[in-house]
Amino acid sequence: MRRILPLLAIAIAAPAAAQQRAPFTIEGTGQGFQTIDEAVQSIRMGTATILIAPGVYHQCTIQSGGHITFKAVTPGTAIFEGTACEDKAAFVLRGQSSVVDGIVFRKIAVGDGNGAGIRSEVGDLVVRNSMFLDNQEGILGGQPSGQKITIDHSTFAGLGQCDITPSCSHSIYLANLGSVTVTNSRFERGTGGHYVKLRTPHVTITDNSFDDTKGSKTNYMIDLSQGATGLIARNTFVQGAHKENHSGLIVVSAEAKTYSAAGLRIEDNDASLAPGAPTNPAFIANMSGDQLAIGANRLGAGIRSYEVR
Repeated sequence: MRRILPLLAIAIAAPAAAQQRAPFTIEGTGQGFQTIDEAVQSIRMGTATILIAPGVYHQCTIQSGGHITFKAVTPGTAIFEGTACEDKAAFVLRGQSSVVDGIVFRKIAVGDGNGAGIRSEVGDLVVRNSMFLDNQEGILGGQPSGQKITIDHSTFAGLGQCDITPSCSHSIYLANLGSVTVTNSRFERGTGGHYVKLRTPHVTITDNSFDDTKGSKTNYMIDLSQGATGLIARNTFVQGAHKENHSGLIVVSAEAKTYSAAGLRIEDNDASLAPGAPTNPAFIANMSGDQLAIGANRLGAGIRSYEVR
């Protein structure tokens, strides 16, 4: 028996050690997986947090159900690079809800020009402390439901295109019948399209930085394509020199008047032009026909405060 017991101890301990080495671990159970999709599929319709170890992963996943939190063990060190599921995104999300925390999405491209870090198709979504770098698109989604999407303390850089397909891609492009909130985030170095393009009835866009000084072929900073109510406040905008469309920074109802913009509050923002940027853009271009609630905004030389189109 003395010889058998150590062997049993080794046999029992080996799976636990293997799980500890697995890059994807279910919080609480310690169950480990070698791929992100194996971890996601194990949850099915349940609720769980997947802890992601530092590393560069050429993997993707499709969430089909449940409430899943994807969390980097150390924020900024779990990197998903260059791989898209269904020719859409690194994370294709159509569960009941999703949280993405501390993850980097980098260099994701697909044939239709919409390669994204995240494709949100079903369910509420929270993204925080994450980075979207040099993809065709940062976060893309469209769902005809009361979906709520919140993005906080995240970075969007080197995103967007208008050259691959007639329809542009953007740093953020979201549509739903609920709301989108973007706070405390940074947008920079856009490569086409808009920085934030939303088709949703209610928006909150506050305390963000939009730095277009190194942008190329970019359009609007914020495009509320079909109108919206809500708040745009305490943001900093720097319009760059290499625009495809420099005529407006915040544009309301450029494509349709689906949602009322009456009372949309735009206040306490700072906007300026980078050296060499074309002068005379409108800080706010309103095409909705509604009366906006425009407060005091600090505008640099060469920027007009308001225009009705």
